[in-house]
Amino acid sequence: MITLIITASITFLLGVALAFVIQKIFLKSKTQAILANAEKEAEANTKERLLQAKEKFLQMKSENEKTINERNNKVAQAENRIKQKEASLQSKFDEIQHKQQELANQKEILANQIQINERKSEDLEKLHRQQVEQLETISGLSANDAKEQLIDSLKAEAKTEAMSLINEIMDEAKMTANKEAKKIVIQTIQRTATEHVAENSVSVFNIESDEVKGRIIGREGRNIRALEAATGIEIIVDDTPDAIILSGFDPVRREIARLSLHQLVTDGRIHPARIEEVVEKTRRQVEEEIIETGKRVAIDLGIHGLHPDLIRHIGRMKYRSSYGQNLLQHSKETAKLCGIMAAELGLNSKAAKRAGLLHDIGKVIEEDDEKPHALSGMDLAEKCKERPEICNAIGAHHEEIEMESLIAPIVQICDAISGARPGARREIVESYIKRLKDLENIALSYPGVLKTYAIQAGRELRVIVGAEKVSDSDAEILSMNIAKRIQEEMTYPGQIKITVIRETRAINYAK
Repeated sequence: MITLIITASITFLLGVALAFVIQKIFLKSKTQAILANAEKEAEANTKERLLQAKEKFLQMKSENEKTINERNNKVAQAENRIKQKEASLQSKFDEIQHKQQELANQKEILANQIQINERKSEDLEKLHRQQVEQLETISGLSANDAKEQLIDSLKAEAKTEAMSLINEIMDEAKMTANKEAKKIVIQTIQRTATEHVAENSVSVFNIESDEVKGRIIGREGRNIRALEAATGIEIIVDDTPDAIILSGFDPVRREIARLSLHQLVTDGRIHPARIEEVVEKTRRQVEEEIIETGKRVAIDLGIHGLHPDLIRHIGRMKYRSSYGQNLLQHSKETAKLCGIMAAELGLNSKAAKRAGLLHDIGKVIEEDDEKPHALSGMDLAEKCKERPEICNAIGAHHEEIEMESLIAPIVQICDAISGARPGARREIVESYIKRLKDLENIALSYPGVLKTYAIQAGRELRVIVGAEKVSDSDAEILSMNIAKRIQEEMTYPGQIKITVIRETRAINYAK
């Protein structure tokens, strides 16, 4: 038994040793194979790297040679260009030297010619002096006296020819321009028609019965005093049946008072506290109505982009009158006339219409301003960022400033057309008579004028001059001078015709 165990143990140990030896031999052979493969791969990689390095070297060498060749070519081309420029400059230099030589020769020739001309001019001057002395001896006049006589005769002749030329030009211009201008104005007026509303300084508030008058007056007149204090309007309650008169110079205040009375009478509650509440509420409503009116007018006329302050002032025109003509109606009519006339003349009709609507906006400015309304309106338009030609047209429509664009005279003309319509305006008799007297006095201030007559409601001025004091040509000049002075010194609607009458009367008596 023990022998078997020992034999088995020995056999096991021998087997283990044999397996170890075999494994070691196998690992050694495997290691050698791996090393051999590694050496082969390293050798192959080395050869490949060497080949790549050689290829790269050859490539770099070829690129370097190519770059060097290109540089050499560029240098050669630059050298060729330099040589060509040198040759060109040399030829130009030679040409310049040649021209300088020619100029020197010509200069010498010209100097000789100048000397010859100077000698000739001296000879001519001597001959001229001799001829003048001979003429003075023959005529018995000095050169200065003859020159003055010639100048006087030429001056008179030139004046006569100039006057006839002026008359011809004016006649031709009148035949063409006056006809076309009348055509444009007549077409413009015919295409625009508005109603004329006369505004007064009083408004009439109708009531159902005289019983309401007592409620409006209140106990001891407290209601009517509160209403007058709140509105700033004088309320006249007299014997006029079913009517109360509202008197005041401000149409906006009159409208607020009228609407407030209407609401108070309709509501039935009339006492001081209620009156103040209703008046304040009505004032806000009127302000909203003013803004809405301004917007509506702008939309109706096709005018966009107006400043809110301008829109509010346009709305206030509804409650303002000028010479009895409603200011808003007048401005709308002027705007329409301006748009039509500008279109007829090929100008910007929208700009003309805008200037026509805003031309009298200075009349409704609330701030106290001593400037004329045209200049006040121009300042307001400039403050509201209107275009310069619009502002100039507003300020120049009464010629307070100089006109700078073609829109300005159009606005001035259309303003006069709107104001000159029959029934459009009421004019105070005293101012009308004063205007006619001023027309006659301007003409009478000229020498040679005997009598003057303003006829046709001031549309024509007839001037009678003395035949012995004023010649026919002087009569034409006198007519032009009177017209110019009237334009500069007076303001009037439309135009004034000046007719100078010169007649000769021979009177004898048979005895």
